[in-house]
Amino acid sequence: MDATQLAQLQLLVLGAAGLISFLFGWVLHRTHFCTMGAVSDAVIMGSFDRLRQWALAIAVAVLGFGLMSYAGLISPLNTIYPAKSAPWLAVMLGGLMFGWGMVWGSGCGSKSLVRLGAGNLKSLVVAVTMGLAALVTLKGFLAIPRVKSIEPVQIEISQGLFAGQWSAFIFNSSLQQGMLWSSIIASCLLAVWIFKDRNFISMRNLVAGLSVGLLVCGMWWVSGVLGYGLEHPETLDEFFLATSSRKMESFSLTAPLALGLDALLYFSDGTKRLTIGMVSVLGIVLGSFVSAKHQGLDGRVGNASDLLDARRRRRGFRRLGGGTAATGGERRSRGALHFLKIETMRGPDSGSRISPGRPWIWRTLAVSRGIANTSNFSVAGSNFTSALAPQSAIQTLS
Repeated sequence: MDATQLAQLQLLVLGAAGLISFLFGWVLHRTHFCTMGAVSDAVIMGSFDRLRQWALAIAVAVLGFGLMSYAGLISPLNTIYPAKSAPWLAVMLGGLMFGWGMVWGSGCGSKSLVRLGAGNLKSLVVAVTMGLAALVTLKGFLAIPRVKSIEPVQIEISQGLFAGQWSAFIFNSSLQQGMLWSSIIASCLLAVWIFKDRNFISMRNLVAGLSVGLLVCGMWWVSGVLGYGLEHPETLDEFFLATSSRKMESFSLTAPLALGLDALLYFSDGTKRLTIGMVSVLGIVLGSFVSAKHQGLDGRVGNASDLLDARRRRRGFRRLGGGTAATGGERRSRGALHFLKIETMRGPDSGSRISPGRPWIWRTLAVSRGIANTSNFSVAGSNFTSALAPQSAIQTLS
């Protein structure tokens, strides 16, 4: 393989990664797939549907990775994970900080990118801040204490971190067989819990879990099969094209955000290169953007679950704006409306819709100036419960 063929292959890898990321962003936007939303639905509202979506995605991704390993398409040893020691302190601190940040940022990295693509400017602040904080931790003034104080605190694991490695050791089998059986067992255990609740079985939930899991496997295939080569024309070593770790990678967003900002800041030095992770960030935003445009939603009205629901909302708002609103048998003129609060039943997965600890989602819509007493009402043609109240000077359209 010469340099020209290598460059063409790299473009193909980046294009395939971009397509998969585009679909990933589309699916996440359409199905409301969200880490923090899944946890908050379970803890606050007692709904485990989105948590089961996550479990289904994990089951599909684990099974797909095991099958590809067994078939010899990829090797788990070519990832960054098969270490013989685990930096437990770094993992615990990082996990706690990430979970805390998800609440204050109203979602994880992927959800912030999805909302950014749908037009949420708060998510732009969250994404840029997350990227800068990651860059400072990876390469800035926090990198030295991280490397010297936190990462050295590790626990030795003789057989490695993969369950397949332990399975191969216990049953005296090959790594491929160990990966296959461990992935089958893990997926089956998850499936038992997932489908224990028959109410979970719906098109949206199944599409969310299956699609995300398959797309994760697809990204493993792109970096580990399509972008893999036995001999680089310059180094004569095996290589994985367009990966920041120079190993096989799948979806990862925090470090790519940091490296993407670094590449933008120091673009002129000529050493920065586009990676699968950077393309993934752009693809998710673009996929969410196209999905939102296709739905035809106005972000000021809220997050509709589908186009039909959005149309119901618009009809309801048009009736409100037309002059009257039914408020328990009373009629109020449009001039009497001051702002409209919309209350929905979905868990907190959107930054502009929630505050930590509140299971309900509130939005305000400035309609006109005037004075009105607080009252609840339902809009015909819409499934929302609303409240009228006087507006303060600082309340704006959210």
